[in-house]
Amino acid sequence: MIKKSADDDARLSGTQSIERALTLIREIAAHNRTGSRLLDLANRTGLQRPTVHRMLKCLTMENMVQQDAETHRYYLGPMVFELGLTAAPRFNLREVCQPAMTRIAEVTGDTVFLTQRSGFDAVCVDRQEGTFPIKTFTLEIGMRRPLGVGTGSLAILSALSEDEVRRVVTANTPRLPEYGLSPTSLVAQVKRAQRLGYAVREVPSLAGVRSIGHALHNQSGVAFAALSVSTISSRMNEKRISELATMLKNEARLVEKQLERGGR
Repeated sequence: MIKKSADDDARLSGTQSIERALTLIREIAAHNRTGSRLLDLANRTGLQRPTVHRMLKCLTMENMVQQDAETHRYYLGPMVFELGLTAAPRFNLREVCQPAMTRIAEVTGDTVFLTQRSGFDAVCVDRQEGTFPIKTFTLEIGMRRPLGVGTGSLAILSALSEDEVRRVVTANTPRLPEYGLSPTSLVAQVKRAQRLGYAVREVPSLAGVRSIGHALHNQSGVAFAALSVSTISSRMNEKRISELATMLKNEARLVEKQLERGGR
């Protein structure tokens, strides 16, 4: 039997603490619009309430998290925003995709979204409004949801390998019911998107809204982001779905070529 040393235990404990803190921050980010109670965070992370309380206290002291004095709900703190500003120049996906998003919005008149994968989640990183008077803001910039929830997010998941799809769905299984999904229904949506070559769905949270999305691949050919368009269902019949799918595919290819050139 190989015995673990005290240093091994310390390293394991340190790594575990970091993983728990990051899990907590991601959960707060996923519900940052409404905030999260201590009990909510304990339930969603599977951590004990005293543990979550200690971690929140530490994160609050470091300005990574802040608590509303009246509701006692937790939100992301200013330090997260400051770190994001520092990291932005190295991750210029928004800048690279802006011309494509503008073209799509101008041609379609509808709302265009840019979604990026973040671990087992997907984050809306940009949004471009079209001229059509009825707006369909299905996502806010910064909104984080499990990968596969949302059309752009589904497009990313559907473009991954079967093993990776299985890994993501398994990891997100406890969170899916909150979004009206089960592992079985999500896998069915993935398979449909794989057959079509793009994701298209009615938006569960907004009646009468339909979205279509196409994945973006990095230089290694791995899906990591997606462009999507949302509008009222009456504007997205089968003919227009085909037209939008072609447009998104073409714009995605242009973005991928630019990324291959280093974003220049």
